[in-house]
Amino acid sequence: MLKQLAAYLKGYEKYAVGSPLLVIVETICQLIIPLLMAQIINDGILKEDMAPIWRAGVLMVAVALGATFTGAAAAKCATIAAQGLGANLRRAEFEQVSAFSFADIDKFSSSSLITRMTNDVTNIQNTAMICLRILIRAVTMLIASVVLTLSINPKLALVVLVILPIMAGALLVLMKICFPLFEKMQKALDHLNETVQENLVAVRVVKSYVREDREREKFIDVNDGFTAAGLRAVLRIVAMQPVMMICMSAATVLVLYFGGQMVLGLEMDLGYLQTVLDYIMQILMSIMMVGMAIIQLTRAQASIRRVFEVIDAQPSVADGGETNLPAPRGRVEFKDVSFRYQTEGAGEDVLKNINLEVKPGEFVAIVGGTGTGKSSLVNLIPRFYDTHRGQVLVDGLDVRDYPLDGLRGRIGMVLQNNVLFSGTIRENLLWGNENATQEELVQAAKDAQAYDFIMSFPEGFDTYLEQGGVNVSGGQKQRLCIARAMVRKPAVLILDDSTSAVDSATEGRIRESFRENLKGTTVIIIAQRISSVQYADKIVVLDEGTVADVGTHDELMKNSRIYREIYESQQEGGGENG
Repeated sequence: MLKQLAAYLKGYEKYAVGSPLLVIVETICQLIIPLLMAQIINDGILKEDMAPIWRAGVLMVAVALGATFTGAAAAKCATIAAQGLGANLRRAEFEQVSAFSFADIDKFSSSSLITRMTNDVTNIQNTAMICLRILIRAVTMLIASVVLTLSINPKLALVVLVILPIMAGALLVLMKICFPLFEKMQKALDHLNETVQENLVAVRVVKSYVREDREREKFIDVNDGFTAAGLRAVLRIVAMQPVMMICMSAATVLVLYFGGQMVLGLEMDLGYLQTVLDYIMQILMSIMMVGMAIIQLTRAQASIRRVFEVIDAQPSVADGGETNLPAPRGRVEFKDVSFRYQTEGAGEDVLKNINLEVKPGEFVAIVGGTGTGKSSLVNLIPRFYDTHRGQVLVDGLDVRDYPLDGLRGRIGMVLQNNVLFSGTIRENLLWGNENATQEELVQAAKDAQAYDFIMSFPEGFDTYLEQGGVNVSGGQKQRLCIARAMVRKPAVLILDDSTSAVDSATEGRIRESFRENLKGTTVIIIAQRISSVQYADKIVVLDEGTVADVGTHDELMKNSRIYREIYESQQEGGGENG
């Protein structure tokens, strides 16, 4: 696992190596100070001679300054290396998530992915800094202090050698207990983030149904669950502190007792007793520091596993290997297509044995009741999901054989959830084609019936849109999304219920612009209103995941009971699908 992490220090290796080396120098400087203090006591104070005190004092100041500067440099190197590691991990996660299909994102959930990219990476970052500084310092101090104590007085060193296994055993038990608790804590954080995200996204619904109190209670439950999970882990750590303190106190008392007898028996100089006490305190403090670092490492272990679950995941939709791609004409075919959202286990097919051909340049509409698989069907064309069985072909080539950029580059899609990004209207439209000219942007805006309202803003195409486009209406948002797709000039244009928020007259003008300005483009539209699609070249009626009927409006009115029922219900309901 640590070997995996090391690969993500690329570009920061010199800082990752430099920090431990500087820490070792800093630690050596700190270990020299007690020896100099022993000289001051033995050769200066006890003998009432100032010369050794001045010599040792000057050296002590020089060594202390050396420790200060190397410590500061080590801290800087550790910070840069840890921040670089975090940046590389976040970049790797983001690139992987960008390659995920809708099914992969559904598997992890967006809230969990956010936690893994933020909180989990921060845990790893903090742990890297602790390991590069505190852990290296503690281990170096521990080993060097034990060696120096043994060289000064092996008998007193035995006290430490007895205490060490007790403290090490306590730390190992703590690690074993805490690892699963930290995993539960991170999962509880996922749940907390999911609740907050859901509430913020649906804040208008919450307020319109006056459900603030219920959502507060729900948040309190989830927040309390996260707090309880954190306390279970932290309280185990707190419970170990008395054990550590008892061991430290016992070691200090024993050293003072036996060392005092040695000093009184002239077996040991007083200055060296002070030095041994300093080293023993350093040893015991080092053990505690190692313990805290190991606890942080244990917590980070859960985060490392979660981060690499994302990085190592194989996207369920991968690039095809075909390089000789057919010319973009807009032919779409479904051959014996079945699809289910659960790829493992006994998931039920939401599409069953779909056979359908859409010719280049056709205007095809898909209608059907809620849950009949309309959106699922069109999501298979750009490979947001892959089929369970059968083939989807675009221009005669199986979509699984296309490079994803090559496939999606010839498809324009306006999804049910109209998403605009923070930035200007121009920047949002250029998502369709970053090389589009101003004239092309204007034409696409006019075709989508968005030009007039864009120019009503004082800054026109340079009007700034807030995140999600909250400063424009639902209908305006839909028309901007349609314009963005039209800027691409795609071979296939898919609109998934993308005119539901505009009035019938505006929708009619948008539809007319398709016929006039997208003559060579295949248009596939999912619509709830029959009035939106009755002029289509072909209308596909879906029922319970199957193609029930295909034909023109007039043909379906004669031959399709399902289509006729939808049409009549909308006529009775004033033209809307109830």
